[in-house]
Amino acid sequence: MKISEPVVGVVLSGGRSCRMGGGDKCLLKLGGESVLDHILDRLRPQVIEIIINANGDPSRFAEFGLPVIADSIAGLAGPLAGVHAGLEWVKAHANGVRSVATVASDTPFFPSDLVRRFLSALEDEPALAVAASREGVHPVVGLWPVAIAPKIEEALGRGMRKAGAFTKDHGAIEVFFEPTRIGEGYVDPFFNINRPEDLAHANDLLRGAS
Repeated sequence: MKISEPVVGVVLSGGRSCRMGGGDKCLLKLGGESVLDHILDRLRPQVIEIIINANGDPSRFAEFGLPVIADSIAGLAGPLAGVHAGLEWVKAHANGVRSVATVASDTPFFPSDLVRRFLSALEDEPALAVAASREGVHPVVGLWPVAIAPKIEEALGRGMRKAGAFTKDHGAIEVFFEPTRIGEGYVDPFFNINRPEDLAHANDLLRGAS
């Protein structure tokens, strides 16, 4: 696919954040801004539009001025339900867009060439691609063809909740990314902030980069 292919970005923020004590991890402060600010700064140059997938009261994201969409599957069905919601939004609101790029709302250091690398790894037609690094495969970070939405809906109807199970079953192309340099150090590009100590480490990395 052409690396100039228009892509919509979806930030998946539907988790429970249990290990952080609840609430939205992406609204925590990282280097003086929210984690979500860092994610949007990295994603915005790569896509034509961004939407946020989140359940509950959407007004908590009002300051970002972006569409906020909830899962169409009830019961906090996991990231696969968030991917499905994003694809359905694109079908309704972004005519002509063939692919959606998803990132997790707790991965502030994902590559600035993520979408370009996904597109360059594909042939002429949209296909399913997921990110990989030295830490393994990261199925929540991927490029999803809009046309795959019915298959995701069918899988959700069968009780599938794991994005990784779906991407494996459907032969996703794995695109490998090297560690990201932040200041004088390196970090896995899909390092995610799950626990308070992860947030502290991310802040340390940013301080070293300033």
